[in-house]
Amino acid sequence: MNLLVTGGAGFIGSNFVHTTLRDHPECRVTVLDALTYAGSRASLAAAGDRITFVEGRIEDVALVDRLVGGNDVVVHFAAESHNDNSINNPSPFVTTNVVGTFTLLEAVRKHGRRLHHVSTDEVFGDLELDDPERFRETTPYNPSSPYSATKAGSDLLVKAWIRTFGIKATISNCSNNYGPYQHIEKFIPRQITNVLSGRKPRLYGEGKNVRDWIHVDDHNAAVWAILERGQPGGYYMIGADGEQNNKAVIALILELMGKPADWYDHVNDRPGHDLRYAIDATKIRQELGWRPRYTTFREGLAATVAWYRDNAAWWQPIKAAVEAKYAKHGQ
Repeated sequence: MNLLVTGGAGFIGSNFVHTTLRDHPECRVTVLDALTYAGSRASLAAAGDRITFVEGRIEDVALVDRLVGGNDVVVHFAAESHNDNSINNPSPFVTTNVVGTFTLLEAVRKHGRRLHHVSTDEVFGDLELDDPERFRETTPYNPSSPYSATKAGSDLLVKAWIRTFGIKATISNCSNNYGPYQHIEKFIPRQITNVLSGRKPRLYGEGKNVRDWIHVDDHNAAVWAILERGQPGGYYMIGADGEQNNKAVIALILELMGKPADWYDHVNDRPGHDLRYAIDATKIRQELGWRPRYTTFREGLAATVAWYRDNAAWWQPIKAAVEAKYAKHGQ
């Protein structure tokens, strides 16, 4: 199988590449990535010459047409994904997430290729903190930020191309990922690298907001289950029953890293901060037999702390700039 992985130098995409090379050595992998601030060739260094790397944007019609035509399957991770950035400047999110996905869809339609589109649970909006409900494949879309709105738009484009043009595509919506190679602007790696560099972790507001965490390796194993056993047109929710509020996450990071439980600072809450996400992954477990390897959040988080501790050369060069950017917004 020849795989085109868009966004393959980003967080989830680079981990997917490493998973593929380890578990599916028969695959030939081409990575397309624009190498924005969130993508790094360093995240693919371990892949060496076992991949073909192409620097470029997914809204580049001619480039995408050529690459899609030369591969069997497209796994689409490429996206602008940071909520704070989408609030400060929505424009790149519309270009990459909506126009870029449209460009891929047209190339897939032209060449008759298979597409798997990777999305987020944030397209569904949020749930009340005391609501027992979880997001399912039938949950209506209700995005609340420019980021989630543009991801919702990309999902709906894929669904329309499946129904109207009959393209061979699948979609997955995953809960919040954590693990190696995640940009340190994101919540968990920011707190870990703060501790490692002598800074206190930062907690938005009261820290009551709940996220449903999943280790990136478990997410990518689910993507492979969909590629191998999912039905064309299939729609799958990916989650690992990892609900934790932000305050509890910081408390566990501090415990794992040997710091006092109160060694953190409160900062201004994010505008429109969603209260709670929660995924019901019954369908993918029952239909495709997928199960997460990390059965507890503590286990996965401990492995993540160890990775950032052992790979300081990957994140240290950008740490000061990231914190300076947050400081401008009182965060």
